[in-house]
Amino acid sequence: MLNNNELVEKISKEVLKRINDINNHKIVVGVSNRHVHLSKEDLESLFGKNYELTVKSTLKQPGQFAAQECVTIRGPKGEFNNVRILGPIRDKSQVEISLTDSFKLGVKAPIKESGKLKGTPGIEIIGPCGRISMPEGTIIALRHIHMKPEDAKFMNVKDGDFVDVQFFGERKAVMGNVLIRVSDKYALEMHLDTDEANAVGIKNNDYVVLKKFVRWKYW
Repeated sequence: MLNNNELVEKISKEVLKRINDINNHKIVVGVSNRHVHLSKEDLESLFGKNYELTVKSTLKQPGQFAAQECVTIRGPKGEFNNVRILGPIRDKSQVEISLTDSFKLGVKAPIKESGKLKGTPGIEIIGPCGRISMPEGTIIALRHIHMKPEDAKFMNVKDGDFVDVQFFGERKAVMGNVLIRVSDKYALEMHLDTDEANAVGIKNNDYVVLKKFVRWKYW
């Protein structure tokens, strides 16, 4: 049987181990407001021939940036002005909104992984030099975590896995159905939309961890 000093030491070591489990597996959060990705053809239709996006600020994902340029997106019931374009250009245009946005726009956007646009509704995009009517490409992005292969190995997950994620703070909660996306081109970061972030009281540069690394009930 342990004496008091041995018991305190054992508990202290366990506490430190569990705290380190969290600290060693922190994932920074990026909250995505409504935004647009454009193909070269659609960019030129909206801004003029041979137009190139202007970098406003770089994002955490390598090579990604928020552009100076904004557009209006319009649905059957309403529209949003000053919607930011994210670069660089893509093969196909895509509009990412929240569920709340979809009500104002009158667009029944499905929850989809980015880039998987087949069968999604279209939307009108209006720029300073023209407008386009996208036949498809409007989605509510499936919440996900970007990570490098070494991060995936460390956390014992693989590309395409779905995990539970622990959020901390006043609205501490667990979100399931979070997609793992693995590539050596990624930086470690969780993406969720404004509806999801507001629901759990989280903001840019806060952190989360995979639920399996949180072993204290009171967390």
